[in-house]
Amino acid sequence: MARTSNIFARVEPEVKEQAEEVLNQLGIPMSNAVSMFLKQVILHRGIPFEVKLPESVPLSYDSLTKEQFDIEIEKGIEDIKNGRTYSIESVAEEMKRDYGI
Repeated sequence: MARTSNIFARVEPEVKEQAEEVLNQLGIPMSNAVSMFLKQVILHRGIPFEVKLPESVPLSYDSLTKEQFDIEIEKGIEDIKNGRTYSIESVAEEMKRDYGI
């Protein structure tokens, strides 16, 4: 058996769970997937996929299915429960600073 080294990474639980679901369907253990990624980094001499900022497109009600809308509402409720909120004053100040509004 080849000698191995440990890597410790912190990821959001939801990201880990979703990745595990996909990898389980593929029959690939998480440790093998990480190893595959690192080998591709070596082969490409960089990140093996394009890394760029997505187009900033705000969500609109018309573009969401009922299920997607319900998920967004649940996220908002969780944010409120966990204190992840902003005052109107802080938002207005940020908009003035960033957009001159």
